[in-house]
Amino acid sequence: MASGTPEQETTQEPTCPICLKYFTKPVSVDCGHNFCRDCITRYCEEWTKGDYGPLCCSVCRARIRTGNHRPNRDLAHIIEKIQEEGLKAGEAGKETVCARHKEKLNLFCEKHGEAVCVVCEKSPEHRSHPVLLLEVAAWKYKKQTLTQLKTLKKEREALLGFKETEERKMKEYQVSPHTERQKVVAEFEQLRQFLEEQERLLLARLGELEMEIVRWQNETVTKLDKEISHLSELIGEMEGKDQQPAREFLQVRLIERHLRSLPREGLALGQSIQGSRTRPVPSLPLIVQCGDTRQDLPDNPERFDPVPCVLGCKGFTSGRHCWDVEVGDGGRWAVGVARESLRRKGVIDFNPGGGIWAVERCLDQYQALTSPESPLSLSRNPRRIRVSLDYEAGQVAFCYADNEAPIFTFPPASFAGDRICPWLWVWKSQLQLCP
Repeated sequence: MASGTPEQETTQEPTCPICLKYFTKPVSVDCGHNFCRDCITRYCEEWTKGDYGPLCCSVCRARIRTGNHRPNRDLAHIIEKIQEEGLKAGEAGKETVCARHKEKLNLFCEKHGEAVCVVCEKSPEHRSHPVLLLEVAAWKYKKQTLTQLKTLKKEREALLGFKETEERKMKEYQVSPHTERQKVVAEFEQLRQFLEEQERLLLARLGELEMEIVRWQNETVTKLDKEISHLSELIGEMEGKDQQPAREFLQVRLIERHLRSLPREGLALGQSIQGSRTRPVPSLPLIVQCGDTRQDLPDNPERFDPVPCVLGCKGFTSGRHCWDVEVGDGGRWAVGVARESLRRKGVIDFNPGGGIWAVERCLDQYQALTSPESPLSLSRNPRRIRVSLDYEAGQVAFCYADNEAPIFTFPPASFAGDRICPWLWVWKSQLQLCP
């Protein structure tokens, strides 16, 4: 036992390595071995007096420090238990003796697991068996019991920890659905409020749209009533003319009352000019007005008949050019460019195929004179339109004159060397051509 380790010492007899008796006030030194407090103190004093060099443990020869002795209360408790059991065994021994030899049962045969006397120990039955003092055997088995008890306690602690963890998880699981439920309810409440707000806004917009539709319908009906009234007047006049003699009917046609009604003072270039429909307009700026005053003008080949339009005398065969046209805020009109070789008599096609590239206002609606017409959705009614001509590119474009916002651009065309001139068409309105 003198060469044992601290771990082995706990499983062997609890005796001091110095006095070889049960520990009295056991203490532990630096290496972990245990001694009686008085024994190790006396050992250290003798070692120091003998001047043997560094102080070493008497068991493992490891260096230890004088006075660094820690009380081993666990070992003291075990010794106390052994001594108590010894007393109990002693008391019991007074009455418990070997039935065969009448000696005290103060030994324990480990192989048979029974108490024996000194005579039994030497008998052939137990001679070769390991035999311990009854107190030592009790301590040994109690040590095993304590080890098993510690293992069981550890298992119990592990199970308690596992139980605590599971209970905590269960509480979290119980809280989590409640939290998620509150979250879902809150999100759907926000969604409901959002949908209610959107419903309110959309209903308000629909109400405004209904009012706008009613207003537009009223305005449209009013305008259509005016147009119908005007057409009814024309129909009445035409029916009246239809009853006239053939000579009078052929000489004065109803449509010429409107198509040849440009007054002399209606076309201005600094001063009044004559024959605005007998030849191309001499120069710019120019005011074109359509009214109800009849004029007697010669029927020259250059005059448009019966269409109420004019052609600028200044034409272009190359380059880029632009000019502005004051269109006002009402009436029916069309502005753009046309070939100088444009047809002057009879019905004219108001599209590029007929030699005209223009935009038109009719019944408060705007459209490009393509084939067929292209309706224009404008942000506001133009009062001044800029006409741009790029001869080489074959392009004609229209935009607002004030901010150059685009209105319409015709697809590229081939002018084939033809002269391109400003072109205006007007009906009960006034246009002013500006450089």
